[in-house]
Amino acid sequence: MKHEFSGIKRIFVAFKNSFDGFVYAFREEEAFRQDLLLSLILFITALFLPVLVVERVLLISSIFFVLFAELVNSAIEACIDRISSEWHILSKASKDIGSLIVLLSFVNLIFVWIMVCKKFF
Repeated sequence: MKHEFSGIKRIFVAFKNSFDGFVYAFREEEAFRQDLLLSLILFITALFLPVLVVERVLLISSIFFVLFAELVNSAIEACIDRISSEWHILSKASKDIGSLIVLLSFVNLIFVWIMVCKKFF
């Protein structure tokens, strides 16, 4: 599929598409809104923790990884729902794997935060 635009216009179109994706996810996906709220709290916390720069990068990266995983999961679910509303083993597997991606991202977030913040306990 060839893109309609090139150069700087393509960058602006891509940014608009990304913004539209954010708006859709925010409006339609409760889990994304919840993750976004948690991310905001953790992001602010990460900014003020007395940690090394590399530790702060790890903390913040783990936050973005959760948001990334939630968006991937939402995209998978949207594709499956677009294809068919009928139950199918592969549809279930796709949605379950998308859910697993989110779970693993949370496990990663918890692990990173515990390892970085353990010196405070």
